[in-house]
Amino acid sequence: MVKVIGAIFILLSTSWAGFEASKYLTERPRQLRLLKVALQALEAEIMYSHTPLHEASRKISSQLQKPVSWLFEAFSKKLTEHDITVKRAWEESLNEVWKLTAFRSGEYEILKQFGENLGQHDLVTQQKHIFLALKHLEREEAEALDKQQKYEKMTKSLGFLSGLLLIILLL
Repeated sequence: MVKVIGAIFILLSTSWAGFEASKYLTERPRQLRLLKVALQALEAEIMYSHTPLHEASRKISSQLQKPVSWLFEAFSKKLTEHDITVKRAWEESLNEVWKLTAFRSGEYEILKQFGENLGQHDLVTQQKHIFLALKHLEREEAEALDKQQKYEKMTKSLGFLSGLLLIILLL
């Protein structure tokens, strides 16, 4: 009886590990879509409402889900509470929130480059930089969706099957 209970615990824990690993593959495309929506909202706030950057970031953070909302919330706070440049505030916010996201280094480079140009140009040039960042993020999203389709089911199955293998080896 103890062996059966132990086997069930092993199977549940390895299956859970497989589902947690696949969660990352599911989260990345969702967060990329949220980030694209955020940049489109930022473009609308800058271009059409002529909202200051700190206020636009605050509005966007209240409209989005976490963890993307945390990025814009931190950015807005840094701009209002500290006397630093927009570039530095963006980088610090990005580094602060980065570990809480499912993004990879490709997205980090896109966002870092976007932050270097943020608030330094006229409206039309700023719009072009947002458009460029959106195009790069679309490419990353397509890659993330491809990886999700390829590997999500495999990681779930691998967790379950590794549990079965462990049970067989222990019996």
